Amino acid sequence: MSLNDRDKLNRIEELKGKLFSKNYQPKVEHRDRFTRFSRNDIPDVWENGNKAGIDSIHYREKFSMRTSIFKNFFIFSLGFFILTLLYGSYVFFVGGNTVSNDNIDISIMGNNFTAGGEELSLIVGITNKNSSALDLVDLVMEYPKSSLNSGIGGSVGTERFRESLGTIPAGAVRNENLKVVLFGEQGSVRSIKISLQYRVEGSNGIFIKEKNYDVTISSTPLNLSVDAPIEISPNQEITLNIKATLNATKSVSKILLKLNYPVGFQFRSSIPAPSLGNNIWSLGDFPPGAERNISITGKMFDVVDGEEKTFHISSGSQSSGDKSMIDVVFNSLSHTTLIKKPFIEAKFFVNGIYQREYTTNAKTPIQGEIRWINNLDAKVNDLEIRAKISGNAVDRKTINANRGFYNSITDTITWDKNSQNGFSEVNPGDSGSVNFSVSSLSLFSATDGILPDPSININISISGKQLVAGYATTNLNNSDSGIVRIVSDVGFTSKALYYSGPFTNTGPIPPKVGNETSYTIVWSLSNTANNISKGVVHSSLPSWMKFKGTVSPSDEDLTYNPSNKEIIWKVGRISRGTGISGSDRSVSFQVAFTPSLSQIRTTPIIVNDAILTGYDDFAKVDVRVSKTSFRTELDNDPQFPTGGGTVVE
Repeated sequence: MSLNDRDKLNRIEELKGKLFSKNYQPKVEHRDRFTRFSRNDIPDVWENGNKAGIDSIHYREKFSMRTSIFKNFFIFSLGFFILTLLYGSYVFFVGGNTVSNDNIDISIMGNNFTAGGEELSLIVGITNKNSSALDLVDLVMEYPKSSLNSGIGGSVGTERFRESLGTIPAGAVRNENLKVVLFGEQGSVRSIKISLQYRVEGSNGIFIKEKNYDVTISSTPLNLSVDAPIEISPNQEITLNIKATLNATKSVSKILLKLNYPVGFQFRSSIPAPSLGNNIWSLGDFPPGAERNISITGKMFDVVDGEEKTFHISSGSQSSGDKSMIDVVFNSLSHTTLIKKPFIEAKFFVNGIYQREYTTNAKTPIQGEIRWINNLDAKVNDLEIRAKISGNAVDRKTINANRGFYNSITDTITWDKNSQNGFSEVNPGDSGSVNFSVSSLSLFSATDGILPDPSININISISGKQLVAGYATTNLNNSDSGIVRIVSDVGFTSKALYYSGPFTNTGPIPPKVGNETSYTIVWSLSNTANNISKGVVHSSLPSWMKFKGTVSPSDEDLTYNPSNKEIIWKVGRISRGTGISGSDRSVSFQVAFTPSLSQIRTTPIIVNDAILTGYDDFAKVDVRVSKTSFRTELDNDPQFPTGGGTVVE
């Protein structure tokens, strides 16, 4: 053990002795401040660590100093920018040679009311209160479309007029006289926008000063009037006479009149005929004082007592984009008609059904019935009912008046007090009916050929007299009508062949078990009076049959679906006269049959039922013709032997 080690051990033992001695008194020392040690008192390892800490402190002080410089620079730059912006604004708005919009005044002098179609004068005053001149000044006026200046270009819905004013010096005043013609309904407001576009010296920008001026249309340029009944009975004919007159002293062009019908109104005719659809008329150009008249006739259907029906009429300039639309409405009005139960009522029924239009085939007689009732609280005398029968399908020889008188000269059946008991005097609330029947002509005959669009029209009228105050009489009238459209006779024939047809069939006749025999199926169509659209034939094959895939003619749209064995022939249009006055429409395809032992001594089905469906374009009804299935016994093939369809072993 070295001397130093012994010395350290002795010191430790000395300390332990003092700690465990009963007489040891600890000595407490007080220090007023921390003692500052010199670097010589610190070990080397501590000296290195302290040096790194001091370097870190120096670095933070240097970084803090650098951040403070950047912050001061940023604050200085922001302040400079704000001062520059304030100075620029001051120079522009207040400076000696700058221009401000607030120092430009636009005044408009004129009438705030004008008659539609009349010329309106406006004085536009421009005052430049700036200390600098306004250069390249343009005065722009924009106003609603359809004016006399319609040739001037402008945005959609507006017209634009531009006038160059050149330079307006500082402090100068310019007055411009502008004229415009406005159109619109009475009471409508038209807004005119005046814009001043200018430049200033030293700038390429275009500056704009705007002002709006509202003008109210005090009177319409186009007068509209309508003459029509204010009360009508249900299902009665109504006529509206419309008159349009131009009030303006200037001509207008391309005027449209549009009539919106109420629900239940059925348009019949008009003089002149509509220009578009059944409710738009082009009235053309209108010189001052010109007048146009339109008469519209129709009927009100599907209405009830007490219901009001309103017709809306409007007229104005035609839109350049849509010829059926009114661009600017000059005038509009409405006419309301009250539906009121008639004093004496008659309704026409066909085969027990009351409606506007009926359909039937040419082979079924039409059973017509007229049901009447007295809705008055008073008696009606001399009741008379008439039925006028017309149309290209009427077989006049089949008309049965049933206790009425049929006049073949006027084609009218009359029931009156001479033929009907009780028609001399009808009490309040009394009702009854009269009947007749008529049949249609054949839709095709060798002498007359095809009867196109066959129909029968029945117009009913009922009249009577009512005693007023015991002395005078009032005539009471009412009417009803109906049209019966005859459905076209569509022919659909189906044949199963072996020895004839477009294909050569093979296999034994009669069919033998285990041997394949093929057959030809032929479908043919014909049509008489009306065009048929959307024609389709549906059929299918039994599970034991096979579709061979051969079709003639090949351009016919006939398809076979092997998953459900369905055959579909998309016929499409079947024209009037097909198969009668013109060539028929047909398609052929081939099927095959291989009998099994379970089918011996039977005549199995080779094609199931076939159904033709389509739509009669004139009668406006669906048509349907069906054909039954075919068996192996081919009755349509003249060469087919008797018993040739029974399966043999």
